Amino acid sequence: MQTTTGTQYDSVIAQCQQLFLKKAKDYGTAWRILRPESITDQIFIKAQRIRTLEEKKISKVNEGIAPEYIGIINYCVIALIQLQLTENDPLELPFDETERLYNLKIAETKALMQDKNHDYGEAWREMRVSSLTDLILMKILRVKQIEDNKGLTLVSEGVEANYQDMINYAVFALIKLNVHSS
Repeated sequence: MQTTTGTQYDSVIAQCQQLFLKKAKDYGTAWRILRPESITDQIFIKAQRIRTLEEKKISKVNEGIAPEYIGIINYCVIALIQLQLTENDPLELPFDETERLYNLKIAETKALMQDKNHDYGEAWREMRVSSLTDLILMKILRVKQIEDNKGLTLVSEGVEANYQDMINYAVFALIKLNVHSS
């Protein structure tokens, strides 16, 4: 099953990356201006919209759930990149550097997914998509609390691990929604 998961994961990420890189060509790295809290709020808005659509079953805006999960993945990658960069780094990153950083953060996140899948036996495959949405919302609330605490935690993982988990939950949701090539 791990090979299938890896292949499905790569297919979902390829779609996310394609959109991310097209937007990078259109807008550059304008997202570099965002403070960490603003990125977290963008992820929250997307996850909350998914939950609302799951509950109401009707969308008044002609966009479904899948694009919101893709947005969560890409905003989480942005957050991970921002955590690595400092205020001394330029706002506008070269396209090649942006692509390299995206690939690096996804590779680290996929490795975490593979380790957790080994330990949990791919339990996510038996979960409901709505539960994955709820887990993303819980992780967002955790990140918001850590941000409000100025990054200080007593025993908890930091924001990076939470962003990585959100990416992985969103990928799993997209796999379950069959938004990938088999």
